[in-house]
Amino acid sequence: MPATLRPHPLLALAVAVTLAGCEGQATPVVRVERPVQVQRVAFMREDTRSEFVGVVRARYETDLGFRIAGKIVARVVNVGDRVHAGDIVARLDPGDLKLQAESAEAELAAATSNLVQTAADEERYATLKSRGFAAVADFDRKKAAKDEADGRLQRAKRALDLARNQLAYADLKAGADGVITATLAEPGQVVAVGQAVARLAHRGEKEAVVALPETWLGEARRSHATVRLWSDPDRSFAARLRELSPQADAATRTYAARFTIQDADDTVALGMTATVALAQAAETPVAKLPLAAILNRGTGPSVFVVDDAGDLKLRPVNVASFTEEAALVAAGVTDGEKVVTMGVQKLVAGTKVRAVEAP
Repeated sequence: MPATLRPHPLLALAVAVTLAGCEGQATPVVRVERPVQVQRVAFMREDTRSEFVGVVRARYETDLGFRIAGKIVARVVNVGDRVHAGDIVARLDPGDLKLQAESAEAELAAATSNLVQTAADEERYATLKSRGFAAVADFDRKKAAKDEADGRLQRAKRALDLARNQLAYADLKAGADGVITATLAEPGQVVAVGQAVARLAHRGEKEAVVALPETWLGEARRSHATVRLWSDPDRSFAARLRELSPQADAATRTYAARFTIQDADDTVALGMTATVALAQAAETPVAKLPLAAILNRGTGPSVFVVDDAGDLKLRPVNVASFTEEAALVAAGVTDGEKVVTMGVQKLVAGTKVRAVEAP
């Protein structure tokens, strides 16, 4: 049998010393600090701004209707036609109206003739009375007949004027320059007095009509308004609030507001989509922080602040308002402090971190 191999005594001693040294010395633990992205707080006056979408409308819109009833024989205009004051929009059948005017003319002729006869009788009886050949009662009857004939003549004149006006009303005319935005009756239709036949948008001032929530009722009167068109978003127009509805819409619970578009040219067409921006200067300075920096676990909004030692601290803040991409913080932090802007839901106060400022 082969002889048993034995380790060299010096080699065994070296291994034993090495193992003994390892057992008496602890392994060092390396602590790695977690990096977090931060942003330095900077307070400034930030204007609050909100946008509302509406449509462009004319300030004055009139429903045109006939002042008499009748059957429409022609409608001259269509939607989109531009008209001037006095242009004919539609016509009624004038047959019966012409007959009324002719009857009034005949009545006027008869009244005129009757007045001439009674005036001559009065003059004759006045002469006879002065000579004593006619009774005073007879003269009074002739004078009364003449006065009645004079009144009949005046009634006939007024009736003729009315009949001619009625005949003129058979032509529906535009009362101002503008554009036809709707037609509400067709030829052959019998319409009543005042029934709308067409809608006229007057040329001149144009407005943006929007619906405002109740939270903006007070701010709308104090805010600076501008209007942008969806067709030309790079151009804006100054605007002013002209009318604010005192009552909310029953379906949407919003309030209709009309903003006059100042210096609107022909590129601002009726019916265009308009965006009304309402900006209000902030009374106190605020710090603009990303929405991801705000943490709310049921006790109100808070942020994580990194101190000089690299420790996380949870700080409650007062948020003045929120925008689409930022939170405007009014109190709770100070200028220059470093606020964590990402991953705040996974952080714990007191953790050691390494602050990395956002580029």
